[in-house]
Amino acid sequence: MSTLPAVLVTGGAKRIGAAIARSFAAAGWHVVIHFGHSRDQAERLAAELPSAETVSCDLADAEAPARMIEQLAARLPDWRVVVNCAGVFPFDDADALDPALLDETIAVNARAPVRIAQAFLSNAQAQGGRRVIHVTDQKLANPNPDFFSYTMSKHALAASIAMLSMARRDAADRIYGIAPGAILASHDQTEAETDKSHRMNLLHRKTLPGEIADAALFLAQGWLASGETVYVDSGQHLLAQDRDVLFLARE
Repeated sequence: MSTLPAVLVTGGAKRIGAAIARSFAAAGWHVVIHFGHSRDQAERLAAELPSAETVSCDLADAEAPARMIEQLAARLPDWRVVVNCAGVFPFDDADALDPALLDETIAVNARAPVRIAQAFLSNAQAQGGRRVIHVTDQKLANPNPDFFSYTMSKHALAASIAMLSMARRDAADRIYGIAPGAILASHDQTEAETDKSHRMNLLHRKTLPGEIADAALFLAQGWLASGETVYVDSGQHLLAQDRDVLFLARE
């Protein structure tokens, strides 16, 4: 059993989640890498890190996330941080809402991280307070009708940050949000489209996965007041974009 401070990263096997896992590991943390279907990637990443393990859970299951947290809390002696990074990003728009797709997106992107947060704050033991970090989206401040269900789910998750912060029993605990902009290629984007779309921000630069990881490490220290959200998007949320940048790059 590791005596290092522990962090759980949901969706930690790939993409932004993997960048967060690597950064915490390099900073001396024991990293628990959650995966849904990416067992091979999770196990390869865990093997690369100084102190890591993997855990599987279907986040669409209403009860499984809380059970996962209870089981981890029973054996992690200093579990300080949960980063809720896992999510689904299906396409729909304001003219064609698919009820089944909405149910899945809300379940994975909003219900599961909230259940994880509640179980973590009720069960985990940590030195110096616990941190819940929800990865949301710059669409909170800069919405458009594309990826309609996804955006609804992130707004629901963002609303939980303030409510969980108000309800916390331990003043040392913190609940935070990180709102990224366009970071990695999505759906069928070409390399040229990705490069163009990711520069559609005030600084005209690409925001890198490592910047999200750096923000998570900063928030893990608990220096900000609970309930805060940090935008890491090179100013994208300050622009008015009437479509997702995936499509704006094709116009």
